[in-house]
Amino acid sequence: MATVLYRLGKTAFRRWPLFLTGWIIAVLAVGAFATTMSKPMTDAFSIPGIPSEKAADLQAELFPDAVDAFDQATVKVVVAAPEGSTLSDPEYAEQVQALVADLGKLPQMPDAPLAGPVEAAQAQEDALVKAAKEAGSPVADARANAAALSPLSEDGRVGIITWDFDVDAVTDVKPATIDALMDVMDEADDDGLTVEANGSGTTGFPEIGGTSELIGIAVALLVLILTFGSLVAAGLPILTALIGVGLGIMGVTAMTAFTDIGSTTPMLATMIGLAVGIDYALFILARYRSELHHTDDREEAVGIAVGTAGSAVVFAGLTVIIALAALLVVRIPFLASMGLAAAATVLISVLVALTLLPALLGMTKAKAFGGRVRHYRPKRDEDGLILNNGVRWARLIARAPIAVVVLVVVGLGVLAVPLSNLHLAFPSDSTASTDSTQRQASDLVADAFGPGRDAPMIMVVDARDVPEADRPAAFGEVAGWAAGLDDVQNAQVVGMNKQGTGASVLITPESGPEDTATEDLLTALRDGQGDIEEQTGTTTGVTGLTAITTDVSERLSDALPVYLAVVVGLAFLLLTLVFRSLLVPLTATLGFLLSVLATLGVTVAVFQDGMFGIVEGQPIVSFMPIFLIGLVFGLAMDYQVFLVTRMREAHVHGMSTHDAVVDGFRNSARVVAAAGVIMISVFAAFILIDEPIIKSMGFALAVAVLFDAFIVRMTLIPALMYLLHEKAWWLPAWLDRLLPNVDVEGEQLVRPHLNGGSTEDEVGELGGRGGLGGRGGLDSESTTRV
Repeated sequence: MATVLYRLGKTAFRRWPLFLTGWIIAVLAVGAFATTMSKPMTDAFSIPGIPSEKAADLQAELFPDAVDAFDQATVKVVVAAPEGSTLSDPEYAEQVQALVADLGKLPQMPDAPLAGPVEAAQAQEDALVKAAKEAGSPVADARANAAALSPLSEDGRVGIITWDFDVDAVTDVKPATIDALMDVMDEADDDGLTVEANGSGTTGFPEIGGTSELIGIAVALLVLILTFGSLVAAGLPILTALIGVGLGIMGVTAMTAFTDIGSTTPMLATMIGLAVGIDYALFILARYRSELHHTDDREEAVGIAVGTAGSAVVFAGLTVIIALAALLVVRIPFLASMGLAAAATVLISVLVALTLLPALLGMTKAKAFGGRVRHYRPKRDEDGLILNNGVRWARLIARAPIAVVVLVVVGLGVLAVPLSNLHLAFPSDSTASTDSTQRQASDLVADAFGPGRDAPMIMVVDARDVPEADRPAAFGEVAGWAAGLDDVQNAQVVGMNKQGTGASVLITPESGPEDTATEDLLTALRDGQGDIEEQTGTTTGVTGLTAITTDVSERLSDALPVYLAVVVGLAFLLLTLVFRSLLVPLTATLGFLLSVLATLGVTVAVFQDGMFGIVEGQPIVSFMPIFLIGLVFGLAMDYQVFLVTRMREAHVHGMSTHDAVVDGFRNSARVVAAAGVIMISVFAAFILIDEPIIKSMGFALAVAVLFDAFIVRMTLIPALMYLLHEKAWWLPAWLDRLLPNVDVEGEQLVRPHLNGGSTEDEVGELGGRGGLGGRGGLDSESTTRV
């Protein structure tokens, strides 16, 4: 592989106009196709196989006109009079009427007129009482059912105005419509009323600007400037990463012409594409600079850099692609599409690093390291080799490797303890930012009506096999059974189909959508389905947003061990091929597990248990562990490959394991540390966003990179390598014969300066052979020939 990539790098450098033209054509072609042929992304949410999805299919069969819960753009405007007043008071009644009139004038409103909460509550009660009298049912039960669903609180102070925007899907709600709604609410709020809103139709309210991304990129640029001491070199990794991400996102957009793509799909592709794009270019560029210390031939230096660091980039990219493509095992379509899109973006990032970066180096030539802002003057030890902080750190660990291993394992293990209390749930209005109108509306509803008002479930009852005369009684029996379960505030039949063969039973829990009690209620409903179906002769199913999101959380939890096994197993095989060792891949994967468990433990402590008061305690979003594992595993294996391949390269060229570890840190620690700091900065910038879900994701990813890059890769791994000695590279003879030789270290490349000595990168910073200093790229005046 090294030989093939060596030739590719030299060709891209030499024929840079051709390669640049090719990439420009690719960007323009994909961009033009995406612009002209793409279709809108969808928010279709289908999870085949989960119980609530089956119940939703039954509901669609019985009620053909029913709208999918995820397509309903529901808005609930919550109005509250001041303490001691009610919405029926003349002053506030007039204001509510004006609010209702203004809401009715909003764009995309349904044809049905709106009613204020006081009038709607009275009309609802009158209708239920009338129906009860006609059916001979107890009027008291009808009044109780009306009170349970009343849009007006018992004290008359808080009311709800509800409607669905006249759109086919939530994503069809226009920003102008939401802006108009906000204006109406602000005007009404100034008149003494408290007016807030939540519901799926208000999803456009949270605005996440590009400030956090710009902060992350700015920090990345600063780190690159400090790493290379050159403005031009610092800009190249960011430029190539942005091109790779841009092409990947345009590709995802273009795919909408052929298949449905979820609107959340580009999110993961952007995050991981930017991360690995910078990393891959950074590693190849750093190796190119080091090779210029040994040769005046820039084309040769690029060839060596792509042949060695580029080989590591290929295998690091493969581990990331494995981690992302393995999201298919979760069997959740929107996650699978996100994983595949991100994997494709990573593939593009690898190709950009291997071909576009060398072409840019061919175009810039000596100016690639222009714009010098810092001159590096490394110290040397008694052997004449560079003595940098990486060497000092590696030697410090060598003094007490056992103590280091124990300290790291115990420390990360202690941090993982809170993970035992992990509670996964989907984000809801009740977990939104406390400053958001969605959260404030949810709090008003919970205080006035109970938290279960925002967590309704629908039990679909199919009575086609029940005699026609017995069907109403069967529906009532199912509702009565559900009402008798723990944590049920109310259960009542809210609709029958035209044929009278099916009914919907609305179940209102006493607990909120993110509470474990609500999950327990769902379990109790399903555990008792068999008995109630046998008693009534019906077929039942529980659906609704609360049931669907709970089922998705359970699917994610169940898939997590399988996902881990697939990712770790395949990556172990790949790393065995790269390092031609069994123990090095084993330590790599075990170290990853330690860092992930510790990260989840810290995240649970801070965001679920509310430690340090950073946020109000709330459940961890269900898909976060899966995303965390996929993203961090890819980055962790990046650092593992780039750090340990330099150790193996030194070992292949004659060094002992101990000396190879030190030499690996001499050459790679600085670059790996820079990559880690860049990723921490990019992810930590998202903590500044005032949205708990995004804040927790940014925090978890930043902490995970911190733990894995600096605690595991640069502390635990070298300590284990010292303890393993030459056994670190042990591979059974029969397996050695079976595995192909991919030559990641570039052993087959002819490099005269490697004659069993150090593979140190930065010798040229003190003079070298003029590859940098003599061509104006680095500080030629301060050099001393070695």
